[in-house]
Amino acid sequence: MPTHRAHILLPDDLLREIDAIVGQRGRSAFLVETARQEVKRRKLLSFLESQEPVWKDEDHPELAAGAGTWVRQLRREGESRKGSGRHTRVPASSKARRGSRTS
Repeated sequence: MPTHRAHILLPDDLLREIDAIVGQRGRSAFLVETARQEVKRRKLLSFLESQEPVWKDEDHPELAAGAGTWVRQLRREGESRKGSGRHTRVPASSKARRGSRTS
């Protein structure tokens, strides 16, 4: 990722604290990481304060008939897969471990 040099001014006491944590050679990485965290935090706060609804019905057409209907459909699909013989084989080593737990 391209980088740019930025001239910033820090109070002496803050610079000493940063150096005590990461050393002089770790300043840039520390400030980049700290700035990224703060940008992420502020974006999240902005999102949380927004009045825009997060959930939109048009984004979830599978739930148009209700969540219960959707869950029942998923369960039927799961059961039909089991009945068709298309299930994952369990390795012998797992079977042995499982058997020792239940004994």
